Amino acid sequence: MYFYELHESDDDLYSDALLTHEQEFTEEEFLELVQQARHQVQDTFEEDTLVEAIARELERTHGFVYVSDALLVAAVNVSRIEEENFIATVGEGEEEGEDDEDDEDEDDGTGLGRDAFRTLIVDLDRERPN
Repeated sequence: MYFYELHESDDDLYSDALLTHEQEFTEEEFLELVQQARHQVQDTFEEDTLVEAIARELERTHGFVYVSDALLVAAVNVSRIEEENFIATVGEGEEEGEDDEDDEDEDDGTGLGRDAFRTLIVDLDRERPN
């Protein structure tokens, strides 16, 4: 199994996607496949990001597996503190079309559901001494 990664933007919303394939491609071959997929989807994609759209197109046309949250079957929170080790909820790994009453956004008093935001941008002061 070979692993490939896509990155989108260094300045704005940063997104990446991990793909796998049984065949090994050179960097140049992978770039060519990505460019072909980008040309196919760049003006018509419905995914949240161009990277996700390209990953889905590579999955559809070239047999890649897009390693997304939808493939998760288990997640575990890990900590040095025993009580903080537990099985975490996997919300995205459900089959398409399954109806789940818990999928509705919960209101926390702000008027925005828990899924209202997907990105958090933080300015870090890298000059601060340790």
